[in-house]
Amino acid sequence: MNTAQGARARARIEVTAAIKDEARRQLAAEGAAKLSLRAVARELGMVSSALYRYFPSRDDLLTALIIDAYDSLGESAERAHEAVAGAGPLERWVAVCEAARRWALKHPHEYALIYGSPVPGYTAPQTTVPPAARVGLLLIGIVRDAHRSPGLVELPPVPEDLRAESSRIAADLAPDLPPEVAPPLVAAWSQLFGLVGFEVFGQFTRVVEDREPFFRHAVRQLGRGVGLR
Repeated sequence: MNTAQGARARARIEVTAAIKDEARRQLAAEGAAKLSLRAVARELGMVSSALYRYFPSRDDLLTALIIDAYDSLGESAERAHEAVAGAGPLERWVAVCEAARRWALKHPHEYALIYGSPVPGYTAPQTTVPPAARVGLLLIGIVRDAHRSPGLVELPPVPEDLRAESSRIAADLAPDLPPEVAPPLVAAWSQLFGLVGFEVFGQFTRVVEDREPFFRHAVRQLGRGVGLR
């Protein structure tokens, strides 16, 4: 890459970052449903046609913000997991869950974008799936590691009417784990973000005041529910 090409590439990266930063400010002020490319361009002193060279539509910009949010959340969880790599499975599970909570409390508007109300008229493309799966895959990996060593408690059998669905979920998400793990694992994943969402969106007000120990206890119970010692 010659000097001119390098300068253009750096300029594009800087402008893209500025567009995203302004879009995040609008998310915080107005919500995702009111995100407008024209408003972003106006605040940055750009003409709309120039901004469209970076993001052809509002949905393209939303997708970029969603991927960034999922990746940021995933990176936070992965760093927390690496920091306790030598600990037992339940401690690793709790570390990942607590990292997700800390990220959400630090980035409430981005959390709302990925786990709040759907944006009217927007359908997330497949490119958002791998970033969205990072925390879930990390939790599955912890359970998988526990299953391969003396770290997983035997779970009760799956009810007859749930066996087919349990086997399907296990085959899709973790084919090397027994089907009995699949329902509590999916339930734990959904309850984790339910707990986080209740705190971020204020549903715990006047219900749970000392929230950090409450959350730690709750996610430990979720870990035990999937069989972690």
